Amino acid sequence: MQERILYVRLPCNPIFPIGPVYLADHVHKVFPRLPQRILDLATVPSLNVWAMLRQTVDQWQPTVLVFSWRDIQIYAPVDGRGGNPLQYSFEAFYGANPLRRLRGVLGGLRLTWSYYAELRRNLGLIRTGLARARRHHPQARLVVGGGAVSVFYEQLASRLPWGTVVSVGEGERLLETLLQGKSLAAERCYVVGEAPRAGLIYEQPSPLPKTACNYDYIETIWPTFKWYLEGGDFYVGVQTKRGCPHNCCYCIYTVVEGKQVRLNPVDEVVVEMRRLYDRGVRGFWFTDAQFIPARRYISDAKELLRAILAAGMTDIHWAAYIRADNLDEELAQLMVQSGMSYFEIGITSGSQELVRKMRMGYNLRVVLENCRLLAQAGFKEKISVNYSFNVIDERPETISQTVAFQRELEAVFGAEQVEPAIFFIGLQPHTHLERYALDHGVLKPGYNPMSMMPWVARKLLWNPEPMGSAFGRICLEAFARNPHNFGRTVMDLLEAQYGAAPLAEALSAPLAGQRTMANASR
Repeated sequence: MQERILYVRLPCNPIFPIGPVYLADHVHKVFPRLPQRILDLATVPSLNVWAMLRQTVDQWQPTVLVFSWRDIQIYAPVDGRGGNPLQYSFEAFYGANPLRRLRGVLGGLRLTWSYYAELRRNLGLIRTGLARARRHHPQARLVVGGGAVSVFYEQLASRLPWGTVVSVGEGERLLETLLQGKSLAAERCYVVGEAPRAGLIYEQPSPLPKTACNYDYIETIWPTFKWYLEGGDFYVGVQTKRGCPHNCCYCIYTVVEGKQVRLNPVDEVVVEMRRLYDRGVRGFWFTDAQFIPARRYISDAKELLRAILAAGMTDIHWAAYIRADNLDEELAQLMVQSGMSYFEIGITSGSQELVRKMRMGYNLRVVLENCRLLAQAGFKEKISVNYSFNVIDERPETISQTVAFQRELEAVFGAEQVEPAIFFIGLQPHTHLERYALDHGVLKPGYNPMSMMPWVARKLLWNPEPMGSAFGRICLEAFARNPHNFGRTVMDLLEAQYGAAPLAEALSAPLAGQRTMANASR
């Protein structure tokens, strides 16, 4: 029987679906005659997704259905499924005014309903797609993967159809093995009905030589491809490497992608960008966990940026997550010359003490020095600085240190260019923070990380006492004063209440007598 693959990206924010695209590209290179199709439900009006799925399955009659599920957990500081989850949570937990608390409760209930409705919808779409495919091919197989599945693969086991192949992490090798009819025993996956291997998510991915994505081919199998190109303001994703070598306490990237950094060949990255460039794309997002994950990769970043300039793509703009401690003067100049128009740094805290405790691996003094290099090189665009308050051992002194660090960044780039993005961690399975919470009795073994019940959600939206209530009140005041400039308003309120420490204090990290995330579970 001739295999036919349908990739279905489940509804989510319409971010360029680099995962399904790269999967289809890889399969085409290994099996060039195998028919494939991409259905991106993120571009379909929500009322039409069921009809579109049924219609596409009936037209394509796949023998293999591959569903990509991007998002599950909903904690974020921005409006999302039916409202702002951070605001609703803080109104319900910390609001002083009974009416405001009621608004938070009602908003939280609406959000919870939306969350569970989305879970039911996505699981229903998966079941419907499989049932529809089996009308045409009774032996049709189902693969489910994506970011959400890689994190919550254990919890989803009981909700997916029996026999579903659940992919953890990248799926190219898995699909290749499946299509070859070989055993999946060595792949990062499990079959629903069989127990996942213990520690499956910690297994390292197989190395995969990456070549430039063939967008001439992708355009023929993805009817809505041009939807992303015609938007104009959209970044289109390009991956230059996989893996992250760090151990940040709350981050799941290092286990999903593996700790070994695997570089894609520079010439292949540039060819891929050129193929998009020739279709009118000028905005690129480097989708790596970190664009420069460590100092040893500075030379590779330079090589890539020089190659982009040499290819004549001098009018592009690009963005990425970067570790600003991994720069030098030449790289800073190349980043500006090649069109870096925005970047995000997730320092979590402006206190070196807390950065060390959370296993971030940053030296904040070096971060500031390198930011000055970027400013001297002429960078005048926006940067987003992600602060995740109250992760571990937060107290008034460390808050004032974070304020001092933020003010110094503003002095470097200009206050209007530095956007503080205020996060409170949504605790996820398989992270050091989860281990810390279990060891300290915050969570009980066997808890459900997909639960939105208030007694669980309050623990998963990580904001413990003794500082939790203080942050709650300040964030609520910021929402009330200026919800459209929330991050800067929070910083102003924190400075008014706790002051700004001397910068030297923020950049130091005394060791004596302090717990760290590294030894918290010993």
